[in-house]
Amino acid sequence: MKILIDNIDIIPMTKRDLVLENSCIEIDGEKIISVGSKTEGFKPDKIIDGKDKLAIPGLINAHTHMGMSYMRNYADDLDLMDWLQDEIWPLEAKLTREDIYYSSKLSMLESIKSGITTFVDMYFEMDRVGDAALEIGMRGVLTPGYIEDDRSEQRIEAYRRLYENYDGKSGLLKVMIAPHAPYTVGKEHLFKLIELSKELNTGIHIHLAETEFEEKEAYKNFGMSTIKYIDSLGLFEQPTIAAHCVHVDDEDIEIMAEKNVHVVHNPSSNLKLASGFAKVQQMLDAGVKLALGTDGSSSNNNLNMIEEMHIASIMAKAVSKNPKALSAYDTLKMATMGGAEAIGMGKQLGAIEAGRLADISIIDLNKIHLKPINNKISLVVYSAQASDIDTVIINGNIVMESRKIIGVDENEIIEEVDYRMKRLRA
Repeated sequence: MKILIDNIDIIPMTKRDLVLENSCIEIDGEKIISVGSKTEGFKPDKIIDGKDKLAIPGLINAHTHMGMSYMRNYADDLDLMDWLQDEIWPLEAKLTREDIYYSSKLSMLESIKSGITTFVDMYFEMDRVGDAALEIGMRGVLTPGYIEDDRSEQRIEAYRRLYENYDGKSGLLKVMIAPHAPYTVGKEHLFKLIELSKELNTGIHIHLAETEFEEKEAYKNFGMSTIKYIDSLGLFEQPTIAAHCVHVDDEDIEIMAEKNVHVVHNPSSNLKLASGFAKVQQMLDAGVKLALGTDGSSSNNNLNMIEEMHIASIMAKAVSKNPKALSAYDTLKMATMGGAEAIGMGKQLGAIEAGRLADISIIDLNKIHLKPINNKISLVVYSAQASDIDTVIINGNIVMESRKIIGVDENEIIEEVDYRMKRLRA
């Protein structure tokens, strides 16, 4: 399909603080073919009027748990380990494959409506999550959570099958390896997963240094910090997405910068679980590669990347006592280019530029809380709401237009999830 987005303002993320006014974007198939000028002879099948609208690269949620929308508002106001062990894990043990399929679908609808075009999901039954993404037309990175138990060997084989069947499927899906965390996966199993990552030539997605308790346990059990322990195993030699990294010291930050670790900041979840304040500006200054994530809707309690950007930026300023910390541009970069680089697609996603994949979110500027319009990058990070996302394009396909997700019965999914949660609670 050929699409022309005309008369639109654009934040292309190709140059710092650049905003294109009253411009255009041409899309042919899954790719952007022109930005800023119209191609002679280009005949679009669809024209989107961009008047009073702003185009940004599709947002990338670099760490989440799509299947956990069942647990939204289910267990709150608890410490992380109490929350996991006493509330979340017992309920998760009762989830079926179809529960996760419908829960993930609900999460995808919510994600698209906040401008997210790509998710990185660590959860279970990833083939059904992949099926849901393909049906909706969403880009996803499937990373089946690995916790050491008596089924670990079966999980290794399941990884291989998932990779064979879903990696690269429809140009939308990738598969990565996902040891849950050092406190749930022992050294020998981590070695196995590192070797599997090498075998499949794919990356690793893992929770690291999320809480003070985890760090104390790392020093007790390994005699070193979580980051140093994981580095000592050679895991960082593989492309790594490290979620949280709240409790890190200067040496940890140097290691992560040197080893090109992609740290995913999850500010809402960290605040709600009282995990602490990540040293985001310090990591940025040290050259650590940063992305942004929502975590799961059970610990957030939503999948709103617009909100996540806002919280990330203002929290960084307050914690560092520096109003210049984590600028609006740097925050938007984390949610776009940072996420693209984390999943190994830094040249295909994260910016609006000819030759890149057409993943674009369009903001309706005709809103009271956005007026008057001054700095448009600040507008996205400090003033916009998820409800301002009007249209979303993924891989060159319009998946949402005028807030309506195409080809999906939203009420049917909501009713199914409600029914299934009532069954789970019973």
